[in-house]
Formats: sequence, C-alpha cells, structure tokens
Amino acid sequence: MTPARSGALLAVAVLTGIPSLLFATACASPAPAHDTAPTIDFHQTGGPTPGLPGHGTTGSAPTAAATTTMSTAVAATPNTVDIQNFVFSPAKLTVPVGTTVTWINKDEEPHTVAANNAGFRSPGMGHDATFTFVFTTPGTFDYICTIHPFMHGTVEVTK
Repeated sequence: MTPARSGALLAVAVLTGIPSLLFATACASPAPAHDTAPTIDFHQTGGPTPGLPGHGTTGSAPTAAATTTMSTAVAATPNTVDIQNFVFSPAKLTVPVGTTVTWINKDEEPHTVAANNAGFRSPGMGHDATFTFVFTTPGTFDYICTIHPFMHGTVEVTK
C-alpha cells in the first residue's frame, strides 16, 4: 500500500471511525488464490431419517427373531409378503411352525408390521426395506400397519 493511500485511509478512519478503516483495508487486500472449487457432500452419514425409525437401517424388533433391513435384492419366496399400493399381499399367509416370513415395503411411503397381540412389531420401513420374523408357535397372527391402520394381514402358523 502506498503512503498516499495509507494517509487517505487514515483520514477516512478519523472521519467515520475504525470499522470503515477495517472495511477499506479488507477491500484493498488482494484475494487469496484458490486452486479448487468448494465441494458439498449430500450423503447422509448421521443415521436414520428423523421421524422414521429404522428407515434405511438394520434394527431389531422387540423379539430376537425379528429383523429389519434395507435390501433391494430380496427375491420373492412363498414366505414373502409384499407391501404395495397400501395392501399386504398376500393378505393371508399359511406357514408351518419355524418358518421365517419376510415383509418387503415396495411403496414409496413408510409402513410398519405390528401383530395385534404384540407378538412382533417392525420399526417404520422405508422403500425396499424388509422385516423378517420367525414364527415358533402355531396360531393365527393378525397384524396391521400402525401408520395406516386400514392395512390388515394374517399369518396362520400350523404344526
């Protein structure tokens, strides 16, 4: 900075106060050179989506035999219940004792699977999430989606 410019800045500082001097000095300084543009990372690394427990995560229901996972490559089996268009399909499934049943959420909206007798309960499941439960006792197990209680299903477990 030249002596004349410094004198002008000092005069400005005297007339208008120190903040002006700081502003003028900052404006007169050359900007630092940047070799690269800033980057922004939009990947979520902080955990599940707030308000949707289990969304995109692996977790457990209250019993050790139940799990929820994120999977896009689950093959349909006779023991699979699809959740699509706000319907459990099939609405009634009959399986022998010891069978693992898998529910797959194919809707864009979150869903749950919860037994009316509190025998099993999934967390909220996002698109393509799955919930599995091993049925170890015979009986009739009615269940609903707790988010959309008009959605009903039944698993009949035989000996």
